[in-house]
Amino acid sequence: IADDSGLMVELLDGKPGVHSARYAGPNCSYADNNLKLLKELRNKPKPHRAKFVSIISVKSDNFDEIFEGYMEGEIIDEPRGKNGFGYDPVFKPNGYDLTYAELSSEEKNKISHRAKSLKKLKEFLSTQFLV
Repeated sequence: IADDSGLMVELLDGKPGVHSARYAGPNCSYADNNLKLLKELRNKPKPHRAKFVSIISVKSDNFDEIFEGYMEGEIIDEPRGKNGFGYDPVFKPNGYDLTYAELSSEEKNKISHRAKSLKKLKEFLSTQFLV
């Protein structure tokens, strides 16, 4: 089992994408990544549409499957909230007035891109192993 996730911003042609964790450089902090992202979007037209993507790959002798989860939303102008990590303070999911970082961990974990891909994985595994 392997997984990865990232943030894709429409106006940046899908960046930071696969480089989300090290967008501002190899030894950057979450704050550095957020600052770089906000700087790049500063003069771009709003809304700054974005989506988080989570991919889980499972391979065995019997199957080779990929499970995807998405959460669409937008990048706001300034970080808000103290929960979570990464781009959570600047990402506001569609249907919410709060950023991921302003949601409780429980609420975020119900709606997140990773929760969606994990749900698909769990459903698949339950058909394979009657979990």
